[in-house]
Amino acid sequence: MQTKKYNRIKEMIGMIEENISLKNYNTFGIDATAHYFARFRSVDELSAHLDFSPPSVSPNSMPILLLGGGSNLLFTKDFDGLVLKNELGGIEKIREDEEYVYIKAGAGVNWHQLVIHCIQNNWAGMENLSLIPGNVGASPMQNIGAYGVEIKDIFFELDAFHLKEKSVVTFNLEECEFGYRESIFKRKYNKQFVILNVTYRLRKVPVFKTSYAAVDQKLVKMGVTELSIQAISEAIISIRQGKLPTPSEIGNAGSFFKNPEINQHQFESLSNEFPGIIGFPLADERVKIAAGWLIEQCGWKGYRKGDAGCYSKQALVLVNYGHSTGAQIFELSESIVASVKDKFGIELEREVNIM
Repeated sequence: MQTKKYNRIKEMIGMIEENISLKNYNTFGIDATAHYFARFRSVDELSAHLDFSPPSVSPNSMPILLLGGGSNLLFTKDFDGLVLKNELGGIEKIREDEEYVYIKAGAGVNWHQLVIHCIQNNWAGMENLSLIPGNVGASPMQNIGAYGVEIKDIFFELDAFHLKEKSVVTFNLEECEFGYRESIFKRKYNKQFVILNVTYRLRKVPVFKTSYAAVDQKLVKMGVTELSIQAISEAIISIRQGKLPTPSEIGNAGSFFKNPEINQHQFESLSNEFPGIIGFPLADERVKIAAGWLIEQCGWKGYRKGDAGCYSKQALVLVNYGHSTGAQIFELSESIVASVKDKFGIELEREVNIM
């Protein structure tokens, strides 16, 4: 009976592949294997995939991994379950008012392609987030941010699919509980929802964010005399390309660690001992410390063991030079965490999800 159900579901949803390499589905380029693999381009396809269970597995006990652009995870082993690749597409302007346009994008849309699309239409707000790897669905999941802008600054709402109840729920800005590289989907609702689409509120008249010195310096170097969202995007793309490896050339997931936050007293104490420490004051008398600086001071920048390494131009980025395993990269990250803790008394937190 179970075998008949298995075959029927396979016919209904098209193709569920078995023993598929995930090397091309994660930006680290780790050659892990998914026992089962399928794609979905609609809610109906997603719902049907969730009914799948092979004869050897009891219903509703199959481990499931939702996969987007694969830019924020590290596979340390094979995945003995079903990997569902989110390929929900589409970009549309759903409404506008005097100040804003509201742009809805499918969770499977490439993030940078969305940014470029919005810039070409003179919709402002995303330009500082240019060239961040990954797909739209990940943007609210971890509240992505760069150069003074976070998703929460341009977010309006999203639709998400509840995996158990199989219902679509809409979340507004407050309900997402955004924090630094955090949201309710990484905490309270971890692994309970699939993000289907995200609606962003973008400005018709731009408010430029160039407070980061690197951005100002790059604009001057480019000879920009009149600011535009196009110019800011080009400056940030140039900055990122200059210090971050291209995943197709050197496997990586961008920043591997979060910038830690400490209290003002601890920062002052560390400043006395390490005058060069880089910190950014926060509103609540806390200070955000540059994790890359901490790692570099511990001697890890440019380190390589086999094909696992710490990038030579940015210590915050761990890399796969070709044939490293995820376990080897994770082991390197453990050593980095331990050394930073020992030298500075600060425990780094990984931004990348470990599988």
